[in-house]
Amino acid sequence: MEKKSNIKKILDKTTFEELFKSHFKPLCGFANKYLKDIDSSKEIVHSVFVNLWENRHKIDLNKPVKSYLYTSVNNRSLNFIRDNKKFVSNEYITDDNYKEQNWNLSNNLIEIELQEKINQTLDSLPAKCKKVFMLSRYEQMKYKEIAKHLDISIKTVETHISRALKELRIHLSEYLTILLILLWIN
Repeated sequence: MEKKSNIKKILDKTTFEELFKSHFKPLCGFANKYLKDIDSSKEIVHSVFVNLWENRHKIDLNKPVKSYLYTSVNNRSLNFIRDNKKFVSNEYITDDNYKEQNWNLSNNLIEIELQEKINQTLDSLPAKCKKVFMLSRYEQMKYKEIAKHLDISIKTVETHISRALKELRIHLSEYLTILLILLWIN
């Protein structure tokens, strides 16, 4: 059912324009982190949206559109860097700079993938459990505030938070090693 509504959203011109308006600037900033050229970043983001519109019937909408956009911009940015690397003039790129750039790109890919996995896990929770967790972690509401807001007991809030955290630990266990390495290096 949700897949049909996503398809309708992308097929709908007005919703597509809203998607463009809300994501264009952040995506340009994301691309510009790699390219250090705002015009090229804008071109890449524009081409991603053109591609999304032209292929809206073929795109797998089981994945969130936001993740699709960021992954597409990331891939096109990497391709741009690869294709234009041989044309870089008057710039000295050391192996260390190249390694650092690749490391940063890898970190961002991991971050996007991890956020997508978190979103999938949260989407798999029962609606009330997800709502309680979102209010706690994303809205920074205290358990007492959540209980009052949703008209449930504090103990029920604690139960929902425990369940959500348990599910996240189970589904994100493969990322634990990566996160520990990133924390240790940084």
